[in-house]
Amino acid sequence: MQYHSTNKPKHNVISSSRNYPDISISNEVCGVTKAIAILSYATLFGWLIAMLLHDKYKSSFTVFHLRQSIGLIMTGALLALVPLIGWLMNLAVFFVWLYAVYHAVHGRQEVVPLLGDFYQKHLDFIK
Repeated sequence: MQYHSTNKPKHNVISSSRNYPDISISNEVCGVTKAIAILSYATLFGWLIAMLLHDKYKSSFTVFHLRQSIGLIMTGALLALVPLIGWLMNLAVFFVWLYAVYHAVHGRQEVVPLLGDFYQKHLDFIK
């Protein structure tokens, strides 16, 4: 009777996630880039953390959402300086923010209404 080992040979497995953090084969957004995009909408501090993480995991998806989120943050801050009317307009910014977060969660790049194209064009310091 012969003895057969049930142990399989161990191979050196190298994770490719560090080399290709951007987009998976099926053209869906990777979990890390999606998390960075969602984090960018969580106040200015979340945006700063997302910007730091973006340096390690660069993707066009995160660039898009970093631009949209900082644009919404700046718009909300400027409207907050205008008494009454600006405060009421911040309600519209809040609903647009919800729209943007929804699309970030679902891995889509949807431009926010009215100012989204402006954000993408003029906030080009985020690369």
